[in-house]
Amino acid sequence: MLTDVFGNDISLSDTEIRDEWDKMQLGFLAHAQITPTHLAAVLERAPDFAYGHAIKGIFYMMLGRRELIEAARGAYGAAQEALKASAATRREKEFIRALGLLLEGKPVQARNVVQGILTENPQDALSMKIAHALSFIVGDSVEMRRSIEGVLPAYDEKHAGYGYLLGCYAFALEETGDYEAAERIGRKGMLYAPNDAWGLHAVAHVYDMTADAPAGLQWLQEQENAWSHCNNFRYHVWWHKALMHLDQNQIDEVFALYDTEIRKDKTDDYRDISNATSLLSRLELEGIDVGNRWEELADLSEQRTEDGCLIFADLHYILALVGGDRDEAIKTMISRMNKDARTTDSEVARAMADPGLAAAAGLEAFGEANYDAAFRNLAAARAKMQQAGGSHAQRDVFERLTIDAGIRGGHFTEAKRILTERKEKRGGNEDRYAAVRFKMLTNGPDFDPAALVAAE
Repeated sequence: MLTDVFGNDISLSDTEIRDEWDKMQLGFLAHAQITPTHLAAVLERAPDFAYGHAIKGIFYMMLGRRELIEAARGAYGAAQEALKASAATRREKEFIRALGLLLEGKPVQARNVVQGILTENPQDALSMKIAHALSFIVGDSVEMRRSIEGVLPAYDEKHAGYGYLLGCYAFALEETGDYEAAERIGRKGMLYAPNDAWGLHAVAHVYDMTADAPAGLQWLQEQENAWSHCNNFRYHVWWHKALMHLDQNQIDEVFALYDTEIRKDKTDDYRDISNATSLLSRLELEGIDVGNRWEELADLSEQRTEDGCLIFADLHYILALVGGDRDEAIKTMISRMNKDARTTDSEVARAMADPGLAAAAGLEAFGEANYDAAFRNLAAARAKMQQAGGSHAQRDVFERLTIDAGIRGGHFTEAKRILTERKEKRGGNEDRYAAVRFKMLTNGPDFDPAALVAAE
C-alpha cells in the first residue's frame, strides 16, 4: 500500500506505477491530452488495479458517447474481477460503485457516491474534480459550489491540487452568480496551477456573464499557454474567444477562429459539436451567412441520432441537423428521444422527457420558420434547461433562440420579459445581443438583425 500525490492510500505497491498514476491524476485536473496515456501505462503494468479500471470506466461515461458504454461496461467488469485478485480500499471500491450507477443511467446518484468519497477524503483532488464534473454534466451548480466549499479548509498552498481546486471553485462561483469572487479566485488559482485551463475558462465565463468582452479577450490573450497542452477542451477555450469577438461584431476574427481552431479537427465529440453549432447559430441569429459550415456538422450529427447519452449532446446534434436541413434525421432523433423519455428508471430519461422533448420540438420548429411553435416549445423548456447540463454560456444559445423566436413570432411582451431576466442574470449588464434585441422590441421593426446591426 502506497500513498498518492494527494496523500491517499492507494492499492499499488510499485512506486514507478504510483508515480505514473499521479501523473494521470494531475493530467486529468489540467485537462491534459496525455492523461489517457498515463492511465493506460498504469493498467498495463498493474492489470489487477481495480481503482484504475473504475476511473477508466468513469472517464468513458463522461464522454457521452453510446459506443463507449460497452467499453465502460468492460472496465466495470475488469474492476470487479480485479477485486477478486487483489485488495482495494473502501474509497476505491466506492468508485467502482459510482461507475455501476453511471452505467444504470443514474449520474446524480453516481455523483452522490463520489461526493461521499470526497467528504471522507477531503484532500482527494481526483474525487473533487470528478464530483465537480458530474455535477456540471447534470447542471447542478449549487452542488458544485457546496462540494468545493465543504473541502476548502482541507487545502493549502502546499497541496498539489490547490490551484485546480480554486479553478473549480471559481467556476462554481460564476455559475451561481458571484462574479466578483469568481474572477478573484480564478486568477489566484492560476498562480498555483498555471496550466489549469478550467480555472482560466472560469474567469472567461465571468467576462461573458458581465458583458465585458474586451477584458475577456485580454485575459485569454495573456494566457494562451494555459490551454495549449489540453485535450479537446482547448477548442472550447477558443470558442470563448470567438464569442468575445462576436460580441464586438468582429466577424472576420470569429470565422478565423472557427476554421483554424474550433473546427481545426473535424471530430464528432459532442463537446466539439456543441462549440461549433452554438457559434454558428449565434452568427445566423445576427443575420450573418455562415457559408457551407453546417454541412460537416450535419454529416457527423446524422451518425449520432441514436446516442441518447446526454440531452445536452442531443440538442446540439439537432442544432446541426437543423442547420444542415436534415429533416429525416431530425425526425429520427426526436422519435428516439420520445422513446427514451418513456424509460422511467433512468435519470437521463427524465431529463430527456423534460426539458428535452420541448426543447427539441422548439429547435425543429425554429428551423422550419414556425416561430410561434418554436417560441411556445422553447419557452416551455426554459425553466428546466439547466437540467440539460452545461454552463450558462453554453445554454445561452437556447435562450437567444427562445427570445428571437418570440420576437419573430410576435410574442413581444414575453420575449422582452425573458430578455430582461437574461440581463438581470448578468448583473444588469447588457451585451451586444441584448442591446440589439431591446432596440428591436422598442422600435418594433420587422425582424432583420443584419439591418439592425448595420444601423448601430
